[in-house]
Order: sequence, then structure tokens, then C-alpha cells
Amino acid sequence: MNVAKSLLAVLALGSSMAMAECVQPESPTLPNGGSATMDDMIAGQQAVKTFQAANLEYMACLETQFTAAKKTIEEGKAKDAESLKAAYEADVAAYNEAVSAEEALAGQFNTEIREFRAANPG
Repeated sequence: MNVAKSLLAVLALGSSMAMAECVQPESPTLPNGGSATMDDMIAGQQAVKTFQAANLEYMACLETQFTAAKKTIEEGKAKDAESLKAAYEADVAAYNEAVSAEEALAGQFNTEIREFRAANPG
């Protein structure tokens, strides 16, 4: 029984450590639509898709963290409620920033596509 409890403790510790490691993806550099080649634009599209997938993982990680923090606060189980509330607010803000970053990147890539089409009609 003690082995099982020890194993559960290690797993719980590992889970909480994993949650603390939400890694924000770096936004890719987009091609200049006015001078890019088709290959550049395709590579840019792939970079956007890769970023979006990584950003979804990042946002899911943040959501897990702020949901757990909120639950702990609401249940009154927080040892340091003020610190936990600050962490909750920081995670929510980071989540909102991640949404905004993805929207901005998509908007910029759409602008580059329009410029590419204007520079390469037909």
C-alpha cells in the first residue's frame, strides 16, 4: 500500500510540475507578400499552422492552471489565497494575450496573401 501511495504522490507532483510549464510559442516571421515566392507563402502558411497548434496547447495548459486555481480558491483550500488569485489572474491574462496574438498573426498573414495576389495576378 505504501508503494502505491508513493507512486501516486510522485505522479501528482509530476502533474503539477507539468502544469507549471506552459510554454508560450514564438510567433513566426511571415513572408513579405509583395516580394515572396509561392514557396515562401506556402512555408509561411505552414509556419502559421504550426504556431496555431502550439498556441492551442499553450492555451489548454493555461486553462488547466487557471481552472484548478479557481476551484481551489472557491473551495477555500488555498494556503495563500492572494498568491493563488494573482497566479489565476496572470494565467487568464496570458490566455487572452495568446488569443490576441493568434488573431493578429492570422490578420497579418491574410494581409500578406492579399499583397502576394496583387503582386502576382492571374
